[in-house]
Amino acid sequence: MVRQKVSSKMSLFAKINGLLIILFVPVILFFAYSNGVSSNVIDKELKSSNIKQLSFLSSQIESRVDQTMDFVLTFSKDPNVQKFNGLNVWDDLYDRMQTRYVIQEKMALQSGVMNIWPVQFTVYSQQNKEALSNTDSIAVYDEDYLRRNGTGRWLYGDGTTATPEQPKAFHWFYADSFGQQGSLTGSNLVVQASFYPANIQNLLDTYKAGGQGDPMLYRKGEALILNRSADAELANQLVRLLDEQKLGDTMQEVVELDDKRYLVSSVVSAPLGWHLVDIVPLDRILGPISFSRNLFYAAMALLFAVGISASVLLYRNVQRPIRKLILGLQSVQRGDFSVRMNSNVNNEFAFLFYRFNDMSNQIQELIENVLKEKLQAREATLKQLQAQINPHFLYNCIGYMINMAQMKEEEAVVSMGHNLSAYYRYMTRLERPTASLSEEVQLIVNYLDIQKLRNGRIHYHIDIPEEMLKQHVPRLMLQPIVENAVIHGVGKTYSSGEIRITGEMSGGFCKLYVEDDGPGMSEEQLDALNHKMRQPLQDDTGYGFWNTNQRIMHQFGGKSRVAFTKSGLGGLRTEMIWELPSADAGPVPYAQGGEQVHANDHR
Repeated sequence: MVRQKVSSKMSLFAKINGLLIILFVPVILFFAYSNGVSSNVIDKELKSSNIKQLSFLSSQIESRVDQTMDFVLTFSKDPNVQKFNGLNVWDDLYDRMQTRYVIQEKMALQSGVMNIWPVQFTVYSQQNKEALSNTDSIAVYDEDYLRRNGTGRWLYGDGTTATPEQPKAFHWFYADSFGQQGSLTGSNLVVQASFYPANIQNLLDTYKAGGQGDPMLYRKGEALILNRSADAELANQLVRLLDEQKLGDTMQEVVELDDKRYLVSSVVSAPLGWHLVDIVPLDRILGPISFSRNLFYAAMALLFAVGISASVLLYRNVQRPIRKLILGLQSVQRGDFSVRMNSNVNNEFAFLFYRFNDMSNQIQELIENVLKEKLQAREATLKQLQAQINPHFLYNCIGYMINMAQMKEEEAVVSMGHNLSAYYRYMTRLERPTASLSEEVQLIVNYLDIQKLRNGRIHYHIDIPEEMLKQHVPRLMLQPIVENAVIHGVGKTYSSGEIRITGEMSGGFCKLYVEDDGPGMSEEQLDALNHKMRQPLQDDTGYGFWNTNQRIMHQFGGKSRVAFTKSGLGGLRTEMIWELPSADAGPVPYAQGGEQVHANDHR
């Protein structure tokens, strides 16, 4: 349950961030979709409107051109113009002057009516080889000039060199008796209509004043006709782009010039054979929309950053302290009361950490006091038992010595006295809590020799490496195990009598085995005994085994233990395993406890 709570707390940070994403992503997607739809509608409307406006401008130019052409057609049929060509007989010079005056007046009047579209008209009489114009300059009849330009179409330039005083102009030559294009019959009346690019510029300026674009008149190979406030550099870049394309009647596409996007629209002007081109900066038109969109995204990003920051603060100031508190409680639950919590902030959790540390400290002190009292009580019991020196064992040994003395067995008496003296000398030394394993083995040798004198069936075998004999172990660690093997193993039957003590060092552990050939224990009994070694001391648990196990664990750590299995000799095998201290570590602290001298374990 606690692990589930910790996992839930651990995922709180991810849950908050996931919730933020769930909230923000649909809003951003919906806005992006609606913004995209709006932009597409505006883009389509902009393109459609631009084409319509450009077509309207083209129609205006065509209307002016058509009016000019209509006037030329009507003017060429005028009686005075026909009279100027010499079809009628002129009576006198005055009549001729009067005809010239009327023609010039009509041409001037027509040009004045179309004041925003001034046109220069010139009448050529092929029959009389004369020319008449409404300009200030004197018109000169030139047969080659007429044949060169009499194509029946509007021309830009008349083949003469353009000068600042006489720039290029649009020209249309009309002769009512043209047979084939470019040929004259010899008696044609030719009317020339000419207008300069300034007329086009006037319309371009008017168009630009009412829109967002930069209109111009384009034809490949000719100089652009720009509005008077056009960007010449941008126009030159556009010309290079248009020269690479084949323009149809209409064209519209988005291009990028100088890292900016422009909408380029083109409409052909049929009478002139030129294209009206309008370049509209999309960033200027769509800029407010893009700015609004970017502002929304920036606001969403800011809100998301604030949300993430809030979740981080929540994680650092709430979730992490809670998780820290839960981990501390888990440590206390496992029995580790030394855990303490530090707080770098001064808030409610700092107070909780302080109270938790205070609680852990009180519990630790209470447990240490209880453990200390138990150890002191057990040590007092052990010392009391040591002081009693097992009178029954001592009486039996003395009785054996008396009997051997009466039987004149001096050697047996001396051997018993020597072993008994060495045995009780070691048993009564309480100044040191530890001893080398070799000293412990010597005590066992004395004890087994005593038992062997009393019971001839007993024989033993000890095989322990020299390096292992140098290890320091708790005093009287081995004696209760061997005494239990003698009393409850060998002593229970009349057919057994072998005690085997072996040792080995492997895998960073020392392993000491005590085996007998007694009746042993069943599998269920062995499992129960091993289980009791890991539990608190109970009334039916052998005190010698349990105390030895506790002393080994306190001396060498939690990986050390006493365990029981079946022996290859047929009886019980007791295993004492303890971990070797590391080379760079100091000696393992030893918690003094009782030293059990006599085995009272039972099977």
